[in-house]
Formats: sequence, structure tokens, C-alpha cells
Amino acid sequence: MWERFSFYGMTAILVLYATEDTDRGGLGMSAGDASLLYGLYMASVFLASVPGGWIGDRVLGAQRAVLYGGALIGLGHLSMAVPVSWSLYPGLLFIALGTGLLKPNMAGLLSAFYDREDRAGRDAGFSVFYMSVQVSALIAPIVVGALGEGVNWHLGFGAAAVGMGLGLVQYVRGSRHFGDVCRAPERSATPAERTRVLRGTLAATALVVVVYGVDAALGTFQLGHMMALIGLLCVGLPIVCFWRLLRDPVLTAEERVRVRTYVWLFLASAVFWALFLQGGSAFALFAKDATDREVLGWTVPASWFQAAIPLFVLVVAPLFAWLWTRAGDRVPTVGKYAVGMGATAAAYLVMATAATLASDGTRVSPLWLLVAFLLLAAGEISFGPIGMSATTAIAPATFVSQMVALFWLAGALGGGLGGNALKVSGDRVPGPGWFLALGTAALATGALLLLFRRPLTRRLGV
Repeated sequence: MWERFSFYGMTAILVLYATEDTDRGGLGMSAGDASLLYGLYMASVFLASVPGGWIGDRVLGAQRAVLYGGALIGLGHLSMAVPVSWSLYPGLLFIALGTGLLKPNMAGLLSAFYDREDRAGRDAGFSVFYMSVQVSALIAPIVVGALGEGVNWHLGFGAAAVGMGLGLVQYVRGSRHFGDVCRAPERSATPAERTRVLRGTLAATALVVVVYGVDAALGTFQLGHMMALIGLLCVGLPIVCFWRLLRDPVLTAEERVRVRTYVWLFLASAVFWALFLQGGSAFALFAKDATDREVLGWTVPASWFQAAIPLFVLVVAPLFAWLWTRAGDRVPTVGKYAVGMGATAAAYLVMATAATLASDGTRVSPLWLLVAFLLLAAGEISFGPIGMSATTAIAPATFVSQMVALFWLAGALGGGLGGNALKVSGDRVPGPGWFLALGTAALATGALLLLFRRPLTRRLGV
């Protein structure tokens, strides 16, 4: 729950804080640079799930990985509570590392309580889990937005630290009911493997610090330079991870076929996350600058609109869980992805219409944003829990957390692409053509999923 509070709290105010004038406590960034920062953070959160998944599968076990990940997220928010502008950056780093540990291992822990053949039950269970954690996601934009926009930005950033502390206490108390499930890795890394990974990590970290340190010392550093590295990692890391996984001798021939076919789900997920994560950047700017937020003489904070998606997820998740259970095997994972992509395309077409109405400077009704967020929520419930469920079902037995990390790595690729999308548009508030182009991309992806659903389902087995 509190990881979601952290995520949606950051979604609510990060871009608003970055674009706020410095004399009002913000960073004074342009909309394009703020979107790059947002994309950098989002991509880093998802990229960190790759080492986080490996650590859970091979070193700590999922139970401890979730605990340590939550602690790092709490430390990150404590750092950001310090009222100086530079505290944002170490805080973002801690949060990204902690989320990378928590995300894949939480899914791996949950999947361990389901039989591998119980596909409908697993999908419904992940949908209910996804719905449950949305409670804090609903509260986060309201609490963090009110504190950040209304009182002090750093107070808003630090709010999640309190909740994460309480959440960790509850997790430790409740973990005794897990028994030995995921308490230790099924296939622990050997001392030689741990040493090799540690040396490689230290060498890569040192290289990055030196290169960007020189860049900063020369006075030439820009966010785009960091985004270039993240972009390379977003593209290169999935290739390396899939290649290494497919070469592992532990995999059977059937498992290799499933993993190869999973690449297509990975690419569809990347498209979805690139579009969905615009809710915290392009949609947030539209709420701030092009939406009528006056209610009885009071201006609704722009950040509060970010509560709409988790609210709608809470509303539609039980319906989708019932539908997936009732449909059983008749609606495969690829079909559910197609439904989600169709809903996402519809959201962008709604926003294209709203942007057309706002193109003359008129502020439009908030109902446009709310309808778009409802459709994005339907897309998320068709991709998030279904994707995690399918990934854990497809994953070889000793690679569950690492496969879930690959699922979130699609989010990294999507976050990197999405972070550049607004920069490319060149507009502070995206115009109707921008929304229409992305909506068309979603529609085309959904059509391809429908067209190839049968051969993909046959190879995936889910």
C-alpha cells in the first residue's frame, strides 16, 4: 500500500514542483525538462526491478527483499523532506532502488500462494490485490497534493515516509503467517556469482559517476544526457536479460518457447506504460493550465486529479475480476491486453477532443479529464494485474521475481519513451494532434493484439 502511496504521491506533484517558479519553492524547469525528470524517475524505478528481482531470486528471498525495499523507499522520502532543492535527487535514487526491490518480489511472493495451473484464480487474485493497494494510491494525491501545493513541497514529498514506517511494522508483524514461503531463494547464487555481480556493479557505478562528474565539472550537464543513458539501458537491458534467460540450461524446451513468445507481451506492455505514465506529466499539465478547476470560488489543486485513476481502479477492479473469473480460459491474456489497449486509445481520443476545445485558451470542463482517467484505469486493470499474473504463470520456477522484473522493465522502456514524448511535442500543454497521434498508436497496437491473439495464446499457454 505505501509503495503505491509513494508512487502516486510522486506522480501527483513531481512535475508540478519541477515547473514551479524558484521564488515559490520550485525548481523553475521548463515543461520539457520537467517531463524528462519525470520520465527519468519512472524509468529508473522500473529499471531497478531487474537487479531487485535477481537479488530476491538468488540472494535474499522475496520476503526479505520486500522488507528491505520498503525501508529504502522510506529513507528516500525522508531525504526529500529536507527543505533544500538538492535533496530531491538522492531521495529519488533511494526510492527507485527500494521500489526495484519491492515490486518484483511482492508479485513473486503473492504468486507463491497460487497453484501454477489456476489461471483464472491467479488473474482474479492479482486484480483484487491491485485493487486493494489502490486505497493508498487514492489518498496519496490528495494528501501529498494538499501538503505540497498548499503548504510546502518538501513536506508533501516527506509524507510517505511516515506511512512507509507504519507499513513496515505491519509487514513484519504479518510475515509470520507466511511460514517458509519465499523466506529463502530456491536457487541461491554461489559465492563466486555474488562476487562477480558485485564487482561488475561497482565498476559500472564508478564509470557512470566519473563520466557525469566530468560533465558537471565542465558545466555542460543536462538532464538529456542522463536520459540518454537511461534510454540505452531501457533498450539494451531487456535484450540482455532475455538473451541470458534463454541461454540458461535450467530452462526446458517448452519454457524457452513461452519466454520467446513473452517478448511480444513485453513490447505491448512498453507501449501501454508509455501512454499510461503520461497521466503524471502531459495530463497533469493539462489539468493545471487548460482545465477549469474553480468550484464555488475555490480552486481545486491540479495534483488532486491524480487521485482519479486509483479511485476508478477501485471501482472497476471488482467488475474486471468478476469478468475474468466468469470468462475463464475463453479470454486469454492477449485478449485482455487488447481490451486494455482499446480503453487507452479511447482515453487519448477523449483528450484530443478536449485539447481541441482548449486550443483557443478556453479552460475546459474537468469531466474531460475524468472520463479519460476512467478509461486509463480500465487500461491499467487490464495490463497491471493481468501482466503480473501472466508473467508469474509463464516464468520458470526459479526465475519468478526476475521475470516479474522483466514485466516492469517494459515500464522502464515505456517511461523512457513517454518522458521524451512531451519534449518532442515542444508544447507546454500538448495539443490535439499530440493526443491523436498517441491514441492512434494505442489503437494500432490493440488491433495487432487481437489479430494475433490465437497463435500467441497457443505458445504462451495463458
